[in-house]
This record gives sequence, C-alpha cells and structure tokens, in this order.
Amino acid sequence: MTQQTKRSLIKLAVASLLAASAAGLATTAVAAESLKVAFVYIGPVGDAGWTYAHDQGRKAVEAKFGDKVKTTFVEKIPEGPDAERVFRDLIGQGNTLIFGTTFGYMEPMLKVAKSVKNVKFEHGTGFKTAPNMRTYDSRTYEGAYLAGVVAGSMTKSNVLGVVGSIPIPEVIRNINSFTLGAQSVNPKITTKVVWVNGWFDPPKETEGAQALINQGADVLFQNTDSSAVLQTAEKAGKYAFGWDSDMSKFGPNAHLASAVINWGPYYTKATGEALDGKWKGGTQSWWGVKEGAIDLVSLSPKVSAETKKKVDEVKAGLKAGSFSIWKGPVLGQDGKEVLPAGKVADDKFLLGINFYVKGVEGSVPSGK
Repeated sequence: MTQQTKRSLIKLAVASLLAASAAGLATTAVAAESLKVAFVYIGPVGDAGWTYAHDQGRKAVEAKFGDKVKTTFVEKIPEGPDAERVFRDLIGQGNTLIFGTTFGYMEPMLKVAKSVKNVKFEHGTGFKTAPNMRTYDSRTYEGAYLAGVVAGSMTKSNVLGVVGSIPIPEVIRNINSFTLGAQSVNPKITTKVVWVNGWFDPPKETEGAQALINQGADVLFQNTDSSAVLQTAEKAGKYAFGWDSDMSKFGPNAHLASAVINWGPYYTKATGEALDGKWKGGTQSWWGVKEGAIDLVSLSPKVSAETKKKVDEVKAGLKAGSFSIWKGPVLGQDGKEVLPAGKVADDKFLLGINFYVKGVEGSVPSGK
C-alpha cells in the first residue's frame, strides 16, 4: 500500500467519523427540541371510561409524532384550586402545551393562562378562552341519541334510567338526546334520572343504577365515568350501555352498545398545530360523528337487524350533515314547544340546555 493510499484511507475514516458525530449531534438537537405535552386527568386512567378515552388520545399523539413530542399525564386531580397547582408544576417541568380534560378545570386553567402567556392551554368541555387558551369538546349527545335508538327498541317496560353525574347543560343535553333517540323508535318511552353529583364514584353510581332498576327501568344509560352502571345491570339481568369507551367486557350479557369518544383526531390536530407554529388560542372546537370523534360501537347480537340499520342511517346522516338530532318540533317536559317545527337548534341553543324534554321525569336540580 502506497503512502498516498494510506493518507486517502485515513482522510476517508476521519470524514466518516465527523459525519457520524454530526448526525449524532443533530439527533440530540432534535430530541432536545421535542415538544413537551401534558395531560391532566380527573380520574384514574384505568381500563375504561372518560379518563381512559383521553389517555388513548394521548397515546395517539405519541404514535403519530414519535420523538417530536414527549407526553406526560397526571391523574386523579380534583376540579378546583388543586388543579392550578398541577398546571403550574407541569409548566415548571417544561411543558408548553397542556390539556385539561374536565369542565371544572376551566377557572384554574384560565388563571394560569393569563399569568403564563408563553404556554398553550387546551380546556376540555369548557367555554372560556384567552389568547393562549382555547376549548375543545365532543358532541357526546350524538352518541347518547344513537344509544337511545337502541334502548327504545330493547325495553319491555318502556322505562329507561339514566345515572347522571353533575347537572350542567352538557349532561342534561345528553339525557334529553338519549330520550329523543329512544322516542324516535318508541313514542311510549319515559326516562327516570338519578344524580350522583360526581363524575367518578363507583359506589354512588351502583346505588343510582339499582335505584333506577327498583323504579322499573330495564335499560340503563349513564353520564358517569366508571363501568359500575353496566356491572349493576349485569347482576340484575337488565340492559345497559358503555360510556366514553367500549365497556362490553364489564357486562357481556347486559351490554347493548358503547357510546365512545375518540379524542385522537383532535389531540393530534392540536399537537400538530403547536409543532408547526400554527396553533391559535381564543377558539372553540366541538367535534362529533362527522369528525370521527363520536361513535356507537360493539352492538350486541341481541339488537335486531332493523335497529342496527336505523343506527347506521343516523350515523350516516350525522356524518353527511343531512340529519339533525335537535330539529323541531321538540317539546319541553310541560308539553310546550322549546324548538318550533322545522327549526334546527344552533350550538348556542344546545350549549344552554337546562330543561328536560317531554318524557323525562322529575326536575332539573335547581340553580343549574
């Protein structure tokens, strides 16, 4: 081997080492610039329900963006002042995009957003915004209506029961929509409601479900976060639905279907906007069947082909925008028209619902 050849090989080796070193530095730089994204949950992640569904959305963010993001979550954070402490702690850890996933985080998040303006805040189910804070929600009432279609076709007593969480418009709207869906296939339907005044409280949810069964309800629905209602129906030989996520495994005999939320589409969109520098605060998003955020899944074999066809037709209409759940005439509990014939409710109307439709028994808790 000549000296010139040796020198050429040495130069080549050095060049390779420099290139590898540069690539390593570039990789390190990319990793250092990963967007830190945090999620704050009201309940435990568990294996079903509201918080579980949100965490599936977080995992969708990781799957889509890989090492461009670094996600973290904090679970079982109560609504109220403690949430503010958690938000500030997450900011201290370097998170610059924070999702708060329950209504009661609104005021604490707004307070923090106003004082820390270089962080992007996303509030789930709320209505207040700021230049660096926006809201997002899912049209859960669409899933409730679809479940109602199934419930109305399966009941023998014509009495449905709902275990309600907290009497805010979101939950009242779901109870009404469930009832309207049931009445669309069975006009004789009446709905009884028991409130547990909490989002996740399995013992109270169980008590509420049993109380409804004792009052003659043979199909149960819920706007609470655990699988307790379905499990209670299973033990009692009644029917029920999963809520927020697929709960079929918790009551295979009782389960008629699960009204599920898919947060993945919104969470990946929001994170992508933050990565691309296109994120804008002060806005509100409300996604449903049309955007792939809401669905009714795992329909029981006990549900008739005719009912399944009806469910598919409603889904298709919601996706295409040709079907409206809240289209008049809609009557209030007292029989008076709350939505005139032919009129379609706008979002302002839907967001302010604080009344029961005809067929729902009892009264909306005062002060709501």
